[in-house]
Amino acid sequence: MAKKKLKPTPESIAYDNYLSRTGFAKCPITTALIDMDGVLFNSMPNHSKAWERLAREYGWKHEPNEFFLYEGMTGAATIRLMMSRIGRNDISDDEAREIYAKKSKYFIELGEVGPIDGAAEMLNSLRSAGIARVLVTGSGQASLLDRVNAAYPGVFSDNLKVTAHDVKHGKPDPEPYLMGLKKAGAKPENAIVIENAPLGVKSGSDSRCFTIGITTGPVPQEQLSGNGADIVYPTMRDFADGITRIIAARNFSF
Repeated sequence: MAKKKLKPTPESIAYDNYLSRTGFAKCPITTALIDMDGVLFNSMPNHSKAWERLAREYGWKHEPNEFFLYEGMTGAATIRLMMSRIGRNDISDDEAREIYAKKSKYFIELGEVGPIDGAAEMLNSLRSAGIARVLVTGSGQASLLDRVNAAYPGVFSDNLKVTAHDVKHGKPDPEPYLMGLKKAGAKPENAIVIENAPLGVKSGSDSRCFTIGITTGPVPQEQLSGNGADIVYPTMRDFADGITRIIAARNFSF
């Protein structure tokens, strides 16, 4: 009897397009590379407020919500970008660390941030499917990094985390996700990237992983697609519901 052909889903169509783009053969998911800010924690509004407070102090010119676009960059890279706008292109590593420490202090003063709605369900689905989880964040914010294990117990192993302290080039460079692949012993064709920011999406796409964008903030879906997201979900809950379809797209022919 002929094998029943399943109806294509948005996930299967996105995966077929990914295979055409990369030239990879169809294979199952072994590894999920997961961003932190805006994916696990609703922290970006407070990050943005802390950066805006610095901007007022230093006279940085910026657009409304502009700092949401720089999520994934290291703190030092964001500081150098902003300082260049006031003619300061000579920022030392020590000065960048000093300014970032001030930004971290302002962030903490804004109070504790909560988890993204649907993130726990998303992580539980990945764990239930036997998919390894790797934290890949451009943040060096100790207050949030320390909370990951408490907020999501048993989800991330200490040896499967990539932070701003581990890389020379932050997002949008692919180095963070390539390092995540290396730590997990995974190939890009076996991995998915879970992101909410344009620079993170570009980093994931340039690492040649199947890259999922989720709009958990003011950045429109079009910016995620335009930076290389293979599929975009409007909320984390929508993505949590779609995980089984993504897994199915890797295991069945359509």
